[in-house]
Amino acid sequence: MADLVDAVEGIVHEPTQVRDDGGVDLTVAEVYEVVSPGRVDFGGGELAPAELAPHDRVWRDEADDYAWWHLDAGTYLVEYNESLSGEAVLQPRAAVVERGGSHPTLRVDELPRVPLTVGGAGLRLKENARVSALQPP
Repeated sequence: MADLVDAVEGIVHEPTQVRDDGGVDLTVAEVYEVVSPGRVDFGGGELAPAELAPHDRVWRDEADDYAWWHLDAGTYLVEYNESLSGEAVLQPRAAVVERGGSHPTLRVDELPRVPLTVGGAGLRLKENARVSALQPP
């Protein structure tokens, strides 16, 4: 893809999210907890989604415009503000990895909810935080 930014809709703040190397940072819109299991079978006839619930947000200060998710160690599903119409490689940002969070690196042509694994003492994640990056394939 010649220009990845043209394939991304819903960018929150282009000057911050579009990188010099042609990549685009993605921001978190919602964090979900899996509250009951889904099902995956061989043929797909018994495929069923997991039940999800939005994780609670906490206000650090009443004057803040955005709240925070206080994530304990575990696995969550992250939903992005942005959408994609083209091929790209999705990977976690170093800022997340260096603070104990991670998600798989995936080759994508749309943006699914992605499992975010949080280790150790947990992770504080602010609404619209840049958690992932798209790179040209």
